Amino acid sequence: MKFKVAIYCRVSTEEQDADKQEFICKEYCKRNQFEIFKVYKDVCSGSKSSRPSFNKLQDDMRHHKFNTIMVTRLDRMGRSLKHLLSLFDEFNTKGIHFISTTQNIDTTTSMGRLQLQILGAFAEFERNMISERTKEGLKRAIGVGKRGKDKKPRKRRGGPKDNYFA
Repeated sequence: MKFKVAIYCRVSTEEQDADKQEFICKEYCKRNQFEIFKVYKDVCSGSKSSRPSFNKLQDDMRHHKFNTIMVTRLDRMGRSLKHLLSLFDEFNTKGIHFISTTQNIDTTTSMGRLQLQILGAFAEFERNMISERTKEGLKRAIGVGKRGKDKKPRKRRGGPKDNYFA
């Protein structure tokens, strides 16, 4: 079978760079003599199910423009287990193979599908832990008189301080 690959790269912030992900995937394709159809890149959170380049990738997949989707790690696709499972169900019905270059995932085998589901569960767990830590940090910041991203102290309410010792 000839592999025609769509490479998907995603970073969460503008400060990060997706070029390393692209390089790893292209090298994998070169080593295995896979044809690269297109590279899709997004800069947004993996928790969002709607991402501009990912939406284009899905549209191209539905028009049978490639037969394989490649990422460096599963969490580049998304971090919600529900979303990942629905994606892989669609991949399966469309005959799309999935390759994660650094995790050796092969969705053509039962073991590969099991491994994929386990890694998806861990990706969702990691996202939930990050969210919980962020919420705890915000509560702690409010408790010490700071708020939001600016971390500026809150203004005191009421009138000016009385200076009893002047």
